[in-house]
Amino acid sequence: MADLNVPPRRPRDDRGWDGYQHPHPDGYRDNAMPYAGPGGYTTPAAPASGPQWVGPDGFAGGHPQPSGGYAPPPAPGLPNLDDDDEPRPGRRRALAVLGGAAVVAGGAALLSPQVRGLFSDDPVAGDATGTVVTDGTAARPSGQQPSTVRTYTEQNESYMGSRAGAALKRNAPAGGRVFASPAAAAAATEVTVKTVLAKDPIRHLASRTTFGPTPKVLADIKRLGIDDWLRQQLQPEKIAPTKAELKLAELPTLKLTPTQLRDQRDQLNERGAQPERETVDATIARQIWSDRQLFEVMVDFWNDFLHVAADFDGGEIYRNSFDQDVIRKHALGSYPEMLVAANKHPALLIYLNQTDSRKDAVNENLARENLELYSVGVDGGYTEKDVRQAAMLQTGRGVADGRYRFFPERHYVGKVKILGFSHANNSTDPKVADKVIDQYITYIAMHQSTARYVASSLATRFVSDTPPKSLVDRLAKAYTTNKGQIRPVLATLFSSSEFWASVGQKVRRPMEYLVATYRSLGVGPEASAGFEGDKRRTPFAQGLRQIQDKLRELGQYPMGKPTPDGYADVYVAWTSAGTMVDGWNEAGDLIGAYRKQFTYVRPEKLVAKPPSTAGAYVDALAQRLVHQKLSAKEKALVLAVAGVSAGTKVDATFNGAIAAVARTILASPQHHLR
Repeated sequence: MADLNVPPRRPRDDRGWDGYQHPHPDGYRDNAMPYAGPGGYTTPAAPASGPQWVGPDGFAGGHPQPSGGYAPPPAPGLPNLDDDDEPRPGRRRALAVLGGAAVVAGGAALLSPQVRGLFSDDPVAGDATGTVVTDGTAARPSGQQPSTVRTYTEQNESYMGSRAGAALKRNAPAGGRVFASPAAAAAATEVTVKTVLAKDPIRHLASRTTFGPTPKVLADIKRLGIDDWLRQQLQPEKIAPTKAELKLAELPTLKLTPTQLRDQRDQLNERGAQPERETVDATIARQIWSDRQLFEVMVDFWNDFLHVAADFDGGEIYRNSFDQDVIRKHALGSYPEMLVAANKHPALLIYLNQTDSRKDAVNENLARENLELYSVGVDGGYTEKDVRQAAMLQTGRGVADGRYRFFPERHYVGKVKILGFSHANNSTDPKVADKVIDQYITYIAMHQSTARYVASSLATRFVSDTPPKSLVDRLAKAYTTNKGQIRPVLATLFSSSEFWASVGQKVRRPMEYLVATYRSLGVGPEASAGFEGDKRRTPFAQGLRQIQDKLRELGQYPMGKPTPDGYADVYVAWTSAGTMVDGWNEAGDLIGAYRKQFTYVRPEKLVAKPPSTAGAYVDALAQRLVHQKLSAKEKALVLAVAGVSAGTKVDATFNGAIAAVARTILASPQHHLR
């Protein structure tokens, strides 16, 4: 439900930029609210002395002791620590218990390889691939895949298991084929599903590849043709910036580096600038006014897929850099390169507590999400043991002086094996050790399960909440064949009949509805005559912040999900009457030109030459706002709002009811579907 997707509003959202003051040797990071896995956020318990395993539930999920330390939950006994071929004397186990040097792993104790080296002749380099399974919990057994035990499921799938999801599946296209080009696929594909949308390929393309069709977009597609328009959209660097994009210079923090943001903290605070919120403001502006629409759609896709929330302690320093240097840099490029870059970016390292992970206190958050959310997916074949070995491999990565840094003294050295990736990992050279982690990240990014997970997610975004298996298979093959390059995958998607057959199969989420409304009404980025702003920010900057605040109320805004799974991309996750009514109210405000930070087309001017009868006027206004005529039943409902019949004579103001009529059309299914 949409109401469940409303992230908590932080007390300092509307204050100056003075709320994040957590100095640390590794730079600024979130010490107050670390991510704690599927259960949300939790304050970690005080660690016991000695090495600890820091999992989703904090330090060991242990129990407080009278001495002030923490001990593992009750268990039948310590496991056999001797996982090599030659059993060694039991003195090591006794020493481990007496010394309190156990690494707690979900109810079982396990010596870290480094500590084990103190009790034997073993080399310091460890071996995380031992045959004795000592990690995992009753809920997540080490030797099983998470999807097998079904303690949790992939997010979209969890919603689609409902009765509403089953109904959507029955109306989805079942299969198809690929054509030589998108235009050829469009021409050859018949739309057979039930839908209120016009079965017009140009309107369909504009609805799915932009944040809302406009008369200009539709005219451009008709003028260039489907193939050339898509070719242009897939080369966003060649598309000139719009006036609104040039006005983004009015957001002072966008071009500042993390170091500059820290150094200029006081000056920015005096000006009322909030860097993480300005990143969101800029994204909203681009969604509404950029001509690089397909690029912005893909940026939004990756912000959900490889999600780092804007509102985390550290986001004010690093989130804009993550947007520019990770998401936007690679949005139409290589996903393996994007994932490698993300895993070396301070934003992700801080957001998922990788800066806290050391060989003697391993934090698994980033390692888990790299597998569950950012690559192979919950159904991708990994086990809890893979998560633990990946977490050990990734130790050493951190942040210092606002930049990524590898700390060799924190890095676990020893053999690992994760989902078929095997490496001795025995070098103490920081460059070599760091490169091994990059090799692992690249490996999981190119895994066949990742190919399928990315393919399924793209098909869900562009085609249907229940994408046909034929399309997912085709896109996964394109991903693998092209080594994770995204443009060829999109080219395959748009050349597939499943895309063109899916008219009406996607519903706009709250953010998409509101942005499409701004686009449909032709709202401009300049201020209305006489508006001066608040003297701290320009009218444009102030207006963008008001849009962001409205989106927060609706429960969805760019980079807004506080947890790393991003927003769900299926209709049943957003079926909230309250959210829908709030969206309609905002549409009414825009028709009334209430946000004076922008300029508007007066509602009586939306149609250049309004017809003189009510029925014809509704047809013309619907064509202008939702780019097609309404059904006879829908048209009758709109006329009833104005209290007239189809033959009633009306003027340009619809006899004073034009705002109500326009708002009703924007509440129609034709505007809610994309």
